[in-house]
Amino acid sequence: MLTILVPLVMLAPLIWVTPAKWLWPVSLTHGFAVTLVSLHWLQNLSENTWSLLNLTMGVDQISAPLLVLSCWLLPLMLLASQNHMTKEPVSRQRTYILLLISLQFFLILTFTATEFIMFFMMFEATLIPTLMIITRWGNQAERLNAGIHFLFYTLIGSLPLLVALLALQSSLGTLSFSSLSYNNLNLTNSYTDTLLWAACLIAFLVKLPLYGVHLWLPKAHVEAPIAGSMVLAAVLLKLGGYGMIRVMAMLTPLNTELSYALIILALWGILMASSICLRQTDLKSLIAYSSVSHMGLVVGGILTQTPPGLTGALVLMIAHGLTSSALFSLANTNYERTHSRTMILARGLQIILPLMATWWLLSTLANLALPPLPNFTGELVIILALFNWSWLTLALTGLGMLITAAYSLYMFLMTQRGPLPQHITTLDPSYTREHLLLALHLLPLLALILKPELVWGLSW
Repeated sequence: MLTILVPLVMLAPLIWVTPAKWLWPVSLTHGFAVTLVSLHWLQNLSENTWSLLNLTMGVDQISAPLLVLSCWLLPLMLLASQNHMTKEPVSRQRTYILLLISLQFFLILTFTATEFIMFFMMFEATLIPTLMIITRWGNQAERLNAGIHFLFYTLIGSLPLLVALLALQSSLGTLSFSSLSYNNLNLTNSYTDTLLWAACLIAFLVKLPLYGVHLWLPKAHVEAPIAGSMVLAAVLLKLGGYGMIRVMAMLTPLNTELSYALIILALWGILMASSICLRQTDLKSLIAYSSVSHMGLVVGGILTQTPPGLTGALVLMIAHGLTSSALFSLANTNYERTHSRTMILARGLQIILPLMATWWLLSTLANLALPPLPNFTGELVIILALFNWSWLTLALTGLGMLITAAYSLYMFLMTQRGPLPQHITTLDPSYTREHLLLALHLLPLLALILKPELVWGLSW
């Protein structure tokens, strides 16, 4: 574990002593080195047990794919941010990179925590650097409002979880992940136990987010800089799914009855969020609402509490992390050239940037879950799990996939096809840095087609 954490921590003082002209190359090289070392977390996934276990940290089949995704994202965020950050003073560039490093550090501690109180503390600690990135480096004046929404939605949702964890700690004596499923809570349908069940899940449902408590997400995505949007979509939303998988193990007696309403709300949220995407004019807002739609499927898969449901949720979380981060990177390349997120004002770009249109097409096809991509695998397995739970869910999930395909193609056609607007006379060419950034998003997605068991978790 220290082979990852120590180099990551040492990058913080390194960026303050590095000369300004070498700041970004050194940070990128160091970030890629940490990422390559992190791949060894995937080597013991055939064993149905914890690895690298100590008193406070450990890695298992559920946390390993999410950990590698978190480490993979740090150099990609640096690559994406390099262009618009070069206009800032050097001290602010160093502060920006330091915030990304601290966010990465908290994420690794969150996913490696083996005890629920430590997980909760790191879960909340990720708020601080994310909030600073959104409110300081956001694009519009609304960024403070977006930061307040993000902060208070998460904090208000987390307060019941803290109370529930303290109550469980006093009654059980331990909140270790490895022993939670063996503790007998004797939960009943009483009012108190129902509140306990809800308190343990609300924080994670807000973080995912579930439709109905999702209003912070489009605001945060639209106002955040590119690195903030990437880490929000790719990793921070997955904290909610990961927390749900962990906490559901100890709430088993009540899951079979109380989950019904949340599954129905999640499936209804897929339709609502997908329908909202069809009416969006803002490119980043459309991608943000598509995340709400996909996370509805993840919620449904986890709440079924079946091996296919959990497996599909984990696969879809990893695939969606790479896909949505790639889409936000593409939206940022458009914004840096046209200075507008309104799709109708910046269309027909395939004529000028044909190679970038290829990346747009691949990302769009991944977003609409084209076979045999991992997005399709995750969605199909979740739909099968929901169909076994109730055959009526097929109507909602099928319609949701149809609308997802519609708004994904709408997004591609509005940004790439059609006549070039007359106000766009000259655009910068696409850079090697941007092509490398998008290749590093989509190549892992294609590689998972060949070896999907890396992200199956321990369910199958």
